[in-house]
Amino acid sequence: MKETKHAKTYSVGIIGYGVVGKKRHSILKTYKNLKVVAASDINETSLSSLPSNIHKFNSYKNLIKQGKCDIVFISLPNRFAAAATKLALKKGMHVFCEKPPSRSSKELSPIKKLIQGTNLKLKYGFNHRYHSSILKALEIINSKDFGKIVAMRGIYGKSKIISFDQSDWRSKRSEAGGGILLDQGIHMLDLMLFFANERFKKVFSIVKNDFWKHDVEDNAFALMETPSGVVAQLHSSATQWRHKFNLEIILEKGALVFGGLLTGSKSYGDETLTVIESKPDKDKGMPKERTYKFNKDISWVKEIKEFINAIEQDQDIIHGTYEEALLTMKLIEQIYKADKLWAKKYYNS
Repeated sequence: MKETKHAKTYSVGIIGYGVVGKKRHSILKTYKNLKVVAASDINETSLSSLPSNIHKFNSYKNLIKQGKCDIVFISLPNRFAAAATKLALKKGMHVFCEKPPSRSSKELSPIKKLIQGTNLKLKYGFNHRYHSSILKALEIINSKDFGKIVAMRGIYGKSKIISFDQSDWRSKRSEAGGGILLDQGIHMLDLMLFFANERFKKVFSIVKNDFWKHDVEDNAFALMETPSGVVAQLHSSATQWRHKFNLEIILEKGALVFGGLLTGSKSYGDETLTVIESKPDKDKGMPKERTYKFNKDISWVKEIKEFINAIEQDQDIIHGTYEEALLTMKLIEQIYKADKLWAKKYYNS
């Protein structure tokens, strides 16, 4: 939507002013009709760089109650995400909430009734969908030139559950709800659901916490199948010593291979997409390949743009909907519960 002198100005609050909150703020500054009026964080030092005309709160509840915001961006520890979302929606605010949306699907479920029958927009932060490599792959898949998806294999991992500059809540089940699968693997599961365009009904898994010894998983292995027969493998790991993002989509007439991902840490390597055109009767296992390399992370900007457009034009959220977030949370729980030992220890006790 082109901005005019009559465009409505929206007051914005940022709940959780850490690395992610600050990154969101840097993008929001580029919108002339968005005015960040409030920010909250329990760490006062995080707020110290903000100008005096932005109200500062040490509690998300106080910001929502007193901040006079039309829109809020929430980047809080998992145990607060759903509660903050509910409180903001009840106050009539549009909400953008980072992943994961909650600690469990049960915690997320009550939110549905708060957006039904309203024009309030609720979007969850699954920014991987907006990476250039993902958008290019979607374009290729939608062209039907390579046929339907047959299978997917994904690895997403880092070397720790808790990075050197993070607090330890991610390692505690009561606060986080889960470990590496819920924290990082959720992105890969979201992409698999996105590309498959249907849910996974059949799920097998092995879930372990043997290495870091926390009460959340440090490795999760999943084998899944959709009703139409698309099979997907996932390894979500906190013992991936060289950080890795790799997804292979096998199609009827070729394959798409994602290698690396542009992130803030710059530790996942170059973002590339290799397109493989398969002709088994002619190429003898050495098919024609073309590799695209992407040099800029556009995902954060495009994600916010879609959210703001939905608010301004009163349109439906396209990606990161409540329904998609709930589906992904339920799939994560399926993976947890498919491992009988894990289920017995954490769900049946």
